[in-house]
Amino acid sequence: MLLTACDAPKNNIPSPTSSPQVEPLTRITQPGTAISVKPEQIVISKGQIVYVPVYSHIYHGDKQEQFPLTVTLSIRNTSLTETIVIRSVRYYNSGGKLVKEHTEGNLQLPALATTEFFIPQQDSSGGSGANFIVEWVSEKKTVTEPIIEAVMISTRLQQGISFVTLGHVIQNIKP
Repeated sequence: MLLTACDAPKNNIPSPTSSPQVEPLTRITQPGTAISVKPEQIVISKGQIVYVPVYSHIYHGDKQEQFPLTVTLSIRNTSLTETIVIRSVRYYNSGGKLVKEHTEGNLQLPALATTEFFIPQQDSSGGSGANFIVEWVSEKKTVTEPIIEAVMISTRLQQGISFVTLGHVIQNIKP
């Protein structure tokens, strides 16, 4: 006979008094390759503004209980040869108010590199209708569009959930 048991994890439901902490990850898939550049150094040939829906929590059960989620925004340069520049990454709440500006200046993302931005599970400031607005540009017209997506994940008690949302282009940036 085999018996197993596990302790139930602590309830991680955010308290209404907890302060939001939204912070970018410093890890990039090619360490040391992302650098900031001055806006006047960029000659724009191509770019986009991308809307990425995210959820800091979802509802479950008959009482609309909140299930808090961790959010990771991933921006992946799909070009084999060209660098793109991330001009801004802004995080908005369900009411459309800016919660956090993630980038300070312009972030160069080399070919095939990835950068990520993280919102911890305790941060409920975004709500169920949160979103990121990402603006990227390139000096080359031939650059491929980046993949911009968000991964939401959480586990609580014996429940777990994870899903991905994709970014949608809402405006092309003209040179």
